[in-house]
Amino acid sequence: YHEPKMREFYASAGYTHIDGLSLVLLGRLFGLPFKSEHRTGYMDLLPLLAREATRRQWRMFYLGSRPGIAEKAARTLRLRYAGLQISTHHGHFDTNRSGEENQSVLAEIRGYAPDILMVGMGMPRQEGWILKNRKDIAAHAIFCCGGLMDFVAGEIPTPPRWLGPLGLEWFY
Repeated sequence: YHEPKMREFYASAGYTHIDGLSLVLLGRLFGLPFKSEHRTGYMDLLPLLAREATRRQWRMFYLGSRPGIAEKAARTLRLRYAGLQISTHHGHFDTNRSGEENQSVLAEIRGYAPDILMVGMGMPRQEGWILKNRKDIAAHAIFCCGGLMDFVAGEIPTPPRWLGPLGLEWFY
């Protein structure tokens, strides 16, 4: 709310979802008709997205995590979803818009031509990167997904899925 770039980012989004039950509860306090089923956590969304991407032959690209982690997670996903097309690049690079590293990452993404781009560099870095570079990104959908691949790679323990709808993932 207080950060102009974040407001600009969310104002430009075609779709915004709630990934924490605490936000559902906060929305209710403000009179919004939110329900717990409106929550969409990425650990719950990823299996659906990966199955659909495999079925439709969509290409996915994940940008984020420490070097080696995203590719480890991608190998896990390729084993779990035979035929899944996913490429990765770590999120530890100079994101200066005109910088050589940033331009190289953008060229890699363009070369892969993903249908879905997932950016997991933490908030607000991932949102800022997308906002600065969105004109050079040709993906059909872009998701800000934080540490998703760190969970998939086993770098961060994954809470039991039943804790999410109860709003208790943070507790785990």
